[in-house]
Amino acid sequence: MCPGPALPGCHSQGDTFDEAIENIKDAVKTYLRMVEEETKDSTVYQIEVPV
Repeated sequence: MCPGPALPGCHSQGDTFDEAIENIKDAVKTYLRMVEEETKDSTVYQIEVPV
């Protein structure tokens, strides 16, 4: 399963550990493509906030 807090709604699985890792990589790539598509005409700021 993809890290929930970092990528909400991003989940995957596999019959073996290696298959699960490959499926997770694909899920993350798909997630990031979808975010890029949804924000392509938006101004997006990325900042780090020290705590």
